[in-house]
Amino acid sequence: MSMLSVHQDNLAHLATQGRLRSLIPRCGADFASNDYLALASSPRLRDAVAAALVEGVPIGSGGSRLLRGNDAEHEALESDAARFFGAETALFFSSGYVANAALFATLPQRGDLVVHDALVHASAHEGMRLGRAECASVSHNDVGAFESTIARWRRAGGTGRPWIAVESLYSMDGDRAPLDALAEVAHRHDAFLLIDEAHATGVFGTMGRGLAEGLEGRENVLTLRTCGKALGCEGALLCGPAVLRDFLVNRGRGFIFSTAPSPLMARAVRESLAILADEPERRDRLHSLIDYAEQVLAPVGVAPTGSQILPLVLGDDAVTMQVAGAIQAAGFDVRGIRPPTVPANTARLRISLTLNVAPAQIAALADALQDARL
Repeated sequence: MSMLSVHQDNLAHLATQGRLRSLIPRCGADFASNDYLALASSPRLRDAVAAALVEGVPIGSGGSRLLRGNDAEHEALESDAARFFGAETALFFSSGYVANAALFATLPQRGDLVVHDALVHASAHEGMRLGRAECASVSHNDVGAFESTIARWRRAGGTGRPWIAVESLYSMDGDRAPLDALAEVAHRHDAFLLIDEAHATGVFGTMGRGLAEGLEGRENVLTLRTCGKALGCEGALLCGPAVLRDFLVNRGRGFIFSTAPSPLMARAVRESLAILADEPERRDRLHSLIDYAEQVLAPVGVAPTGSQILPLVLGDDAVTMQVAGAIQAAGFDVRGIRPPTVPANTARLRISLTLNVAPAQIAALADALQDARL
């Protein structure tokens, strides 16, 4: 028996389920990326990076932040980000996955309870798996379930701190968390509120500050803002109280033992934040595209979400990938999303709206979807 047989059998089983994945190149009109404001290839961002290279800003950090990897660019970004988002402090990570994993593995303590929405990102689950706190999943966007879960835990003798974990805008459904109601639950139960703003940052709020901007700066609120989506860069910023930042610097293994992010990327993110402030027309154009797309895609079964993420739930894994293949062949980069990324029997096309496309391409996509589903 081959040493690789177990892995081969596993891949074969995925294939029979219609869930075998592979890497495919970019091709066609962009309805798949998270580059919502088209900053990833913006001339202003390129010019800022080019100028930074001329200035001598390092490409690599050379080590972890606690060794020699801490660069002035990291600290400048963290200062700018805290001021921009209205938080006491910010901490820069190499990716949203690393930040979420470090956050959940480090901050909730033994005896605490993490109550999380059933649809939070895989990186949050990874952190909870590594952490010491008890964890409980509740139905999506069910405020009452968050409150009743905490209350039951207290009645059963729970004495630690509750942590409520949600995304402000869900990446596969495009819907919003009821943040104000959840903040009230957190206040009543002396709980921390952890808000992943990955898909809202840059798109919603004053100057793109996200859906949690009215809660930022509170003692019990932490927000995670990834830099690889609307900001067009890489990395993630955890914003919140200084004492929790210091705790992560001292206890967060995902931070302590990781090579620091590129100082050049820190400079790029700073420029992206400046673009958010200087160019509100980008958000205006995106929201106009959202309004238009909801109108022209409704006849083919795409329900409006009020956001740049428009799922078309088809249910069956194989059918979803067949339709995705037909759409891609027609010149539109729309990806099929299957379990375990989404719940069983909810395989879907994830249509992502960005400034990389024009209204005419959205209308053409609607026609292609109509043809593919006949």
